[in-house]
Amino acid sequence: MHPIIIFSKMDFTQSNLFGYIEDLQELTIIERPVRRSLKTPEEIERLTVDEELNDIERAVYLLSSGQDIQGTSVVANLPVLMRQNPAETLRRVLPKIREVLHVAGVEMQLTAAVSFLTILQEESVSIHTYSHSFLHVILQNLEHRDAGVSNAWLETLLAVIEALPKETIRHEILNPLVSKAQLSQTLQSRLVSCKIMGKLANKFEAHIVKREILPLVKSLCQDVEYEVRTCMCRQLEHIAQGIGTELTKTVVLPELVELARDEGNSVRLAAFETLVNLLEMFDADDRSQTVLPLVKSFCEKSFKADESILVSLSFHLGKLCNGLYGIFTPEQHLRFLEFYKKLCTLGLQQENGHNDNQLQLQTLEQEKKYISVRKNCAYNFPAMIVFVDPKNFHLELYSTFFCLCHDPEVPVRYTMAMGFYEVAKLLNSGVYTIHKELVALLQDESLEVLDALVGHLPEILELMTNGGENSGSESKLLSVPDLIPALTTAEQRAATSLKWRTHEKLLQKYACLPHIISSDQIYYRFLHRMLTIILTNNVLPVQKAAARTLCVYLRYNRKQEQRHEVIQKLIEQLGQGKSYWNRLRFLDTCEFIMELFSKSFFCKYFFLPVLELTHDPVANVRMKLCCLLPKVKSTLKIPTDKLLLQQLELCIRKLLCQEKDKDVLTIVKRTVLELDRMEISVDGFQKRFYENDLLDQEKERQELLLLEMEQLEKEKQQNEGRSTNISDKMFEKKRRDSKMSSALAKNVPLSFPGSSSGTSAGKEGKKSKLVRSQSFSTQALHPKYSNIDKCPNRSAATGYTPSVSGMGKSSVLSFSDDSFRTRSTGNNGNTAFPSSSSLATSSRNSANSADQKNNGNKDSQSRKMSM
Repeated sequence: MHPIIIFSKMDFTQSNLFGYIEDLQELTIIERPVRRSLKTPEEIERLTVDEELNDIERAVYLLSSGQDIQGTSVVANLPVLMRQNPAETLRRVLPKIREVLHVAGVEMQLTAAVSFLTILQEESVSIHTYSHSFLHVILQNLEHRDAGVSNAWLETLLAVIEALPKETIRHEILNPLVSKAQLSQTLQSRLVSCKIMGKLANKFEAHIVKREILPLVKSLCQDVEYEVRTCMCRQLEHIAQGIGTELTKTVVLPELVELARDEGNSVRLAAFETLVNLLEMFDADDRSQTVLPLVKSFCEKSFKADESILVSLSFHLGKLCNGLYGIFTPEQHLRFLEFYKKLCTLGLQQENGHNDNQLQLQTLEQEKKYISVRKNCAYNFPAMIVFVDPKNFHLELYSTFFCLCHDPEVPVRYTMAMGFYEVAKLLNSGVYTIHKELVALLQDESLEVLDALVGHLPEILELMTNGGENSGSESKLLSVPDLIPALTTAEQRAATSLKWRTHEKLLQKYACLPHIISSDQIYYRFLHRMLTIILTNNVLPVQKAAARTLCVYLRYNRKQEQRHEVIQKLIEQLGQGKSYWNRLRFLDTCEFIMELFSKSFFCKYFFLPVLELTHDPVANVRMKLCCLLPKVKSTLKIPTDKLLLQQLELCIRKLLCQEKDKDVLTIVKRTVLELDRMEISVDGFQKRFYENDLLDQEKERQELLLLEMEQLEKEKQQNEGRSTNISDKMFEKKRRDSKMSSALAKNVPLSFPGSSSGTSAGKEGKKSKLVRSQSFSTQALHPKYSNIDKCPNRSAATGYTPSVSGMGKSSVLSFSDDSFRTRSTGNNGNTAFPSSSSLATSSRNSANSADQKNNGNKDSQSRKMSM
């Protein structure tokens, strides 16, 4: 079909007509590449393979008469053929591959190197068969004219050497290596020989290495080409590890000393790096007499040489300083420290009066290398703290630490953020000295820096707020007053950016805050922010991270009134929200609550609101709810939650009978089968649920402990206020009594004031005990939670009274009576569940109140009779 073009006004003048023709010509030009890409019948015929051929025959046919792309496909499929039929593959396919590789292109060569290595790693054939069939092909292609192909085959050979027996290595690799390493061979051949010798040094005994390999090593270290000397110098580390300490001292070290004075910068750089890596193998005399002078001259000449040497030096400086620490004099120690400080500010000094274009161009060329130097200094900063001793950090390195944390380049600050935790661990009790830098990195303009810092943020905050090992918990946040604003600013900046993964990671790490700051600070600064993110953010992983962190905050919140408010908002704004997206997030939040809280807590507050969503008008919500029902059922206990189990069964029956969506109905049927197979735990411990029951009991014990801690704090505040009032009254009474003491002395017995005061003290003691025992059961909710009482309470509806070993009866009553009740009405305003449980709750509460009044009257009558 051709597109229909409708012109509002057809103008066939000469100019417009030529314009239409040009447009048509452009369309034909666009179509030409499409036509050219089509295959002709002859090409299709050549690419067609008989379907009746098996895999081996098809591979042989494609390698013999197929095109290059088909041959490459066969080579890539070689490991599969070896797994299926190794004998036929070795007999028929591998010879064809050998023939093709002689004239093959780069792509097939690289594919063959990878396939040969895969066959070795998968152990499709024995190592003897592999060396007989594949080793010769690998050795033949080592000296390929393309450097990339040669390196690929070399990597395969080095991996093969690890698995080959010694005799095979000696005859097939070591003996030919003597001729390949000669000066008459090509540069590529000598470079390959250097890398092979580094691998062979660990495969043979020291005397064989000394007799057969070390002469070749010395020859290659003195090669006329600097590339060969550089390559061989980097292999001396592996050779030293293979020949041991004595031969390293007598053979390798002299070669390194000579190479360190080489005219080529790359050779000197390789010698320096090898010396640093071999420091542990040298004794104190070699370090002080040989290594240290070389290092000193290398550092002194580094600023005059190429900047690449400075990059390498800055990277290895931390390891070098700690490796030579024992032989440094105080002057040398100070000199290396000053050298490190100079590298930390390299490129940041601005010279006055030099604004030439040549200087600007030179600065632009050197800028990247200077940034790399400072980045390496930031990487080595923990090692330099060890070098100067953490006790001297503030005097020696704090100014450098400040400069690196405020470096104008992001990679430097990123590296400092990555190593901030290591620095904090080393400083230990002195960690308070770097709290300003922590705040600065949290508020950094680059989110990459924040992302690097967030990785160990919980550990950093714990060290920072506790002040190390020696200070107590009462000093929390005293040393970091700006921490909370910095944390909130970091979260807001991450939220407004497009890097939602950083925001998600930050929210996950903020779950550590209950162990860092107080419950009230979390409630007022972070908890409501998490709820806002759940309601307004558009990224699902961010919403889930905020939901889980919110549940953690709720778990450790120490005020029952605040917990009730959060639970009510979760139910009203998420579970009963207008947007189906919010109702889906409510189900996610319920999953986290089942993970973090006890079973009784979930059943008490969230069981019925979850079941209300079975009437949700959106199919996706009902579908997600059906997938969650097995977890919901696992929170029940029999016979305590018998009524809740009946509500669950009723909802499932309604779904089976009334559900019209096919997808939801399919999931409902699958869920019903899963629920039927589930076994519900009973009150008390069972062997099959022992670990889960034990964990649930511990969660419930901690929840009850939070309630008791809150009540004890209230009692403490009440007692303090009461003691203040009593002391004021006693003072006023003594003042009045002192005026009347002479008149009352004859009429009032001396023992009477004492007995009256004892009686009042006894009354106060009884009253305080009564308050402690009944405080949890008689607490009233805040007026704004008055609607909570409209919903059935789990403990009242089911007759459930949670019990924990070691807890008093008052605390048990407090958890069951002072509950947070949720609404049981659906979205349409009709009652979703029977109200018998609410009636039982009201009758039970009225009975309890009547009993308390009767008990109170009896107590008062008994006290009057005793008086």
